[in-house]
Amino acid sequence: MGLNVVLVPGLVCDAAVWQHAREVLGARSDVQIAHHGTLDSLAAMAEKVLRESPPRFALAGHSMGGRVALEVVRRAPDRVAALALLDTGVTALAPGETGEREAAGRFELLAIARTQGMAAMATRWVQGMVWKPRLNDAALVAQIVGMLARSSAEVFAAQIRALLGRPDASALLPTIHCPTLVMCGQEDSWAPAARHVDMAARIPGSKLVLVPDCGHMCTLERPAAVTRALLEWCAC
Repeated sequence: MGLNVVLVPGLVCDAAVWQHAREVLGARSDVQIAHHGTLDSLAAMAEKVLRESPPRFALAGHSMGGRVALEVVRRAPDRVAALALLDTGVTALAPGETGEREAAGRFELLAIARTQGMAAMATRWVQGMVWKPRLNDAALVAQIVGMLARSSAEVFAAQIRALLGRPDASALLPTIHCPTLVMCGQEDSWAPAARHVDMAARIPGSKLVLVPDCGHMCTLERPAAVTRALLEWCAC
């Protein structure tokens, strides 16, 4: 068997976001998927991952999960044998109008979740999260909306608080010395490819993979391509 693998979902996502990777990696490794629940800080999420994980493991995080993964590395770098950061970022909430605009957008979605339900929120949210031509893929959209609809407005609110209070992890990047994969959808409009090029340049020896014809939800939009990259990463 290979390394133990811990996969960390993003905002109000669950194990389904890692389904393809879990099935394939599970044939060679022990795979577990983190669950954040109503924890409302990235620090608390990272501490939960550390409590529930084996002594040493490969760690992959998608979107908010990538930020959680970085907080795990900050706390216990010696326990992380390999790191994968997917469609994520490292900066804190921007000051001034930019940060206010991000917060307002998140709270607008939260208001929809509370008044109309999580499915209504997800139907709107997904419009900017996948590569636009894939919005015509009814099965993909239904999969994403269904996953988010399984969560709750309470969980959504807690995780929004975690994201708005996120620490800056920029200074952490040059200190990462385990094999690291930095990957994102090439058409990701939320966590752009250029951001990942910069992140990879600051992590010594990291590998950058940009998935073509793919938006933010790379593990569901292009699962085979993502899992291929993760298989190579796990073999480091």
